[in-house]
Amino acid sequence: MLQHTMTKRKTLIIACFGIALGLCIGTVLKNYRALEIVKRCNLRPTNLKTPNEIIGLEDEDTIQNSQRNLVFVGVMTAKSFLEGRARAVYDTWGKEVPGRIAFFSSEGSYSEELPVVGLKNVDDRYPPQKKSFMMLYYMYEHYIDRFEWFIRADDDVYMEPDKLERFLRSIDSSKPQFIGQAGKGNSEEFGLLSLEFDENFCMGGPGVILSSETLRRVAPHIPTCLKNLYSTHEDVEVGRCVQKFAGIPCTWNYEMQYILRHNSSGRNAYTGKLKRKEIHNAITLHPIKQAPLMYRLHSYIQQGLKAEEMRQESLLLHRDIKRMAKYLEVPDDSTYMLPSVSPDSDSGKRHFQDHNILGISPELNKFVPGSTDDLLDWSFIARSLYSASSANPKQKIDSSMREGLEDVITEVMENINNYSRQRGRVIEFRELLYGYHRLDSLHGQDLILDLLLIYKKYRGKKMTVPVRRHLYVQRAFTGIFVKEFDEDFYNVTLQQSLLGSILHSGMARLSSHFTMASGLLPQAEDKIVFVLPISGRLGTFERFLRTYERICIKAEQHCDLLVVIFGAPEELGDHLQLLSHLRGRHVYQQVNWIQRSGSFSRGVALDVAARSSYIQPADIILFIDVDMVFEVTTLQRVRMHTQRGRQVYLPIVFSQYDPQRRSDGGTGDLPPPIDDENGYFRQFGFGICAIYKSDILDEDINGFDKDITGWGLEDVKFLEKIVRVGTRQQGFLSNTAELPLDYNEAADQWRRLSVFRAPDPTLVHVYHDISCDIQLEAAQYNMCLGTKANSLGSTRLMEQLFYNSRDNFRFIADFNRQKQQQQQAR
Repeated sequence: MLQHTMTKRKTLIIACFGIALGLCIGTVLKNYRALEIVKRCNLRPTNLKTPNEIIGLEDEDTIQNSQRNLVFVGVMTAKSFLEGRARAVYDTWGKEVPGRIAFFSSEGSYSEELPVVGLKNVDDRYPPQKKSFMMLYYMYEHYIDRFEWFIRADDDVYMEPDKLERFLRSIDSSKPQFIGQAGKGNSEEFGLLSLEFDENFCMGGPGVILSSETLRRVAPHIPTCLKNLYSTHEDVEVGRCVQKFAGIPCTWNYEMQYILRHNSSGRNAYTGKLKRKEIHNAITLHPIKQAPLMYRLHSYIQQGLKAEEMRQESLLLHRDIKRMAKYLEVPDDSTYMLPSVSPDSDSGKRHFQDHNILGISPELNKFVPGSTDDLLDWSFIARSLYSASSANPKQKIDSSMREGLEDVITEVMENINNYSRQRGRVIEFRELLYGYHRLDSLHGQDLILDLLLIYKKYRGKKMTVPVRRHLYVQRAFTGIFVKEFDEDFYNVTLQQSLLGSILHSGMARLSSHFTMASGLLPQAEDKIVFVLPISGRLGTFERFLRTYERICIKAEQHCDLLVVIFGAPEELGDHLQLLSHLRGRHVYQQVNWIQRSGSFSRGVALDVAARSSYIQPADIILFIDVDMVFEVTTLQRVRMHTQRGRQVYLPIVFSQYDPQRRSDGGTGDLPPPIDDENGYFRQFGFGICAIYKSDILDEDINGFDKDITGWGLEDVKFLEKIVRVGTRQQGFLSNTAELPLDYNEAADQWRRLSVFRAPDPTLVHVYHDISCDIQLEAAQYNMCLGTKANSLGSTRLMEQLFYNSRDNFRFIADFNRQKQQQQQAR
């Protein structure tokens, strides 16, 4: 009986052992194919570098001894995008990550300059489930103990490395973490992704962050996850795998949609204005579909926002030094308060980095005027800008002023709502009702703004109330930053240009008499052809010719002169004699003229000249007036700022006031200085223009409007044509890896003229009496009257003339009294 019991127990043990052994063998056979996939993909990279050499990781670099072992970023890309998006990622934020980066592509992918990993038996087909999983497995096998965090990213995402580092160092990487923008699929996919009610996934576009502990738990089970795919979305499957084997979902956090930002605009994402809250606050931005947009975004963030932060930090340091000097009882005039100045220096001058200037706390009373003449004028801001410092008191608020106001209001509202969630209320900006601003060149810009706000309380007793608040702001200037060159770049360039002109002129004269090899001739500057319309005004014309002879001919500036003269033949004898004498004195110079009968029309004159055979397509045409005087520097600026097929130069000339009304009475032989009392820069004059002949004959410009007779308006019509050409659809020069090969070449051939304007103090309009013909069209007549009024004298002089007569006060008082009586009668 005992022997039978022993035999039965032995049989039962053998049976149990056989069952267990069978289950083990079955499990191995079931997962054999998946293990073979991992084994084949887990081979050496196609190039001969080791995994550490690919990413530049030294063997001694560890988490404990290196600051650059915080995070490993794996970027999924394709072979066709290596020289486009992938290179843009590496050239911008890729080199600045607080760790290492590698680009994972299909088998055979390789780059000498980029850290590329070609995964064996992986292709570039979409959806990239296999590529995504095998990238994670590659990270696990080679780098699991070398980094604290691992990021799965696409090649169309932008990351801010500094913000990423601050974010990751605030989280414990030793715990399982699965961070991203959580999702459960869009409305069409909801319920079709085989997700349980408590499951989600991290959207792959803006990036997925895994702690080393999470990757350690998930990676060994990647074969199982690869074999059991329930959808075509690789980010959904990665999330399912992490949920199953790490036991954690993607972070359910509302703020993640702002930290890891996805823009649903597709290819148009981040192509417009970059100064937006979502860009300023996000760690990652997705998608950046074109490589040039990646460079543009990086330039804005690194050179714009970072520079702004550094300037603010420097200003705060100046204030700290000023505050500590007060506590330490260091006198304000101590040289210790002047950076870069020796304490032993006896210089009493104020330094441009003086802490006594930059360290003053923000207040509207920083500037202390010494007299009434030093008072700073406030400008009034409403729907327009009202300023006493301008010849036109009412102006449109320009784009720079509007952008500055938007920046101030946006930053203030962000500070106000910084703790809105804890306080259960939010304040929204609705409208700028009015404001004042002034500019202190030493301290900064002062602003007083009246804002209409909406107060919303959503905790406790809910309410929505409109409120008005005054905002007092000072935008302080930071220190002056000076960059020194070994040589004066501008003067050296000018001297080289002058020497080149002289050399070319001499060689040209020799070549007219002897046959010379073309290689001996220096590269010539583009010729400037002066086009001058004239009718009468013999004395002024003679002065212009003297200026032209002195500046252009004797200084050998490689210029021609073409004059279009209006008038009857018997009236032009003196003009033609002056031109003939100039040509006779300089037989090698081109001095030409075209005679026109009939009424004077500047538009007709300029159009005829531009189409004449005296001007070649490669010449620069400088349309000029007879009242202008200029210098050699003027011609250098014309050549510098006029670009064929690209740019038109419209200098802002200095127009003199009536010399009889100037402060010095117009006496003396010296020309009056360039200042507000002697003239003004004519912002709204477009008559002086430099453009290539090939550009002015563009089919969309086609010269000047010849229907305008008399004075003015032809320059405004001409500018409108140029602006239309400049706003034609521009080809976006993208990488050829993303667009047809001939796209860049074709786009580069399109003529897109931009307008360049800048004040030129060497280009002066000499004052003359203006007589406006009442026979002119209304628009021309009003423009003429406006120019005449602006040329009378400075605003300060007009103010003095007004206040010096009591009749003006009586007139204003009577006018206001009559206006008040009319209002009361109504």
